[in-house]
Amino acid sequence: MAVDGLSINLATVREQYNMRQAVEACLKHDILAIAPWRDQIHAIGLSEAARIVADNKLQVTGLCRGGMFPAADPAARAAAIDDNKKAIDEAAALNADCLVLVVGGLPAGSRDIRHAREMVADGIAAILPHARAASIPLAIEPLHPMYAADRACVNTLEQALDVCDLLGVGIGVAIDVYHVWWDPKLEQQIARAGASNRILAHHICDWLVPTTDLLLDRGMMGDGVIDLKRIRRSIEAAGYHGPQEVEIFSSGNWWKRPGETVLSTCVDRFRSVC
Repeated sequence: MAVDGLSINLATVREQYNMRQAVEACLKHDILAIAPWRDQIHAIGLSEAARIVADNKLQVTGLCRGGMFPAADPAARAAAIDDNKKAIDEAAALNADCLVLVVGGLPAGSRDIRHAREMVADGIAAILPHARAASIPLAIEPLHPMYAADRACVNTLEQALDVCDLLGVGIGVAIDVYHVWWDPKLEQQIARAGASNRILAHHICDWLVPTTDLLLDRGMMGDGVIDLKRIRRSIEAAGYHGPQEVEIFSSGNWWKRPGETVLSTCVDRFRSVC
């Protein structure tokens, strides 16, 4: 029986498997939804990745990732837009539910976060017609404020939804609990996102205390302090009932364990604590 409602972001087992091997391992655990990363797709080729998805009737809950729009000069901003259009085409080839956008931080030498956010909105606006034509929704993923300078200057669900409201149809949000669990406006903004059908993805893991690495020490669900069930209730009350996508970056722990162990633990924790 399929593990209904569970997706595995393939970053979770990126050190153990390539994309083909990860799919085989997921299938052994009756997991029928995945979210690959572009480098994993490029390593085996887009046509082969698309064949694997189609042959196994997999749901692709998202393609990671587009974004990284701010840059110090027009040529670099144009290159980012071109790369995002390629990412949209890749997402379409995989019949992905969305393309996840990690929008980018401050350009080199800049201290102007407001201008960086303007470049994000301008960059998304530039690719949105291409995404609409390909029927690929764009999912802004707000990242924790600790990443505001280098990875994402959109840091709350409220900020992401403001961009969505500005740009209109074809854009929504990916709600990653690691990045938004702390936000006092979270439930209010989840409801707002649901009212406009903006929720495109729901990513899960846990926040460890202490956290030893801000990027590569995410916890397995149940090992940290995030109230996963409460957030899930809020997201489902807002109308989103798609899979919960496990996305764990863990260089010191889960990336060192056998892939079978990681996936079986994901299934067990999804059933017990999510």
